[in-house]
Amino acid sequence: MLNISPIISTEEISKLIRSLLNKKVLGLDGIPNKVLKVAALVIIKDLVEVASYCFASGIILKSLKKSITVVLCKEGKKDYSLLGSYKLITLKNMLVKVLEKYIANIISKAAEEYRLLLWN
Repeated sequence: MLNISPIISTEEISKLIRSLLNKKVLGLDGIPNKVLKVAALVIIKDLVEVASYCFASGIILKSLKKSITVVLCKEGKKDYSLLGSYKLITLKNMLVKVLEKYIANIISKAAEEYRLLLWN
């Protein structure tokens, strides 16, 4: 059985925020990653509290669930009538990005620990 603590540490969230790339497109909240990294020094405890609540309760505010998906043409494609000639970019709220990274890390660690993925 997988035992996952609903309590998220300040160190984990700080590490995830530091790992965000600076030159990414803004999410719906309009907060650039570069600004978040600086602001996190002051607001990290509040971010952890909100993230822990969302994770423990399974409740995500509607405003955090909203996203915008933009369709972009890939450069140099011969036939733009094919779906492969386009890429999708999803603009999300900053807190959701951090939570998704946190959950992805848990899944990756569990997959390694329980050998859920076959490697060739």
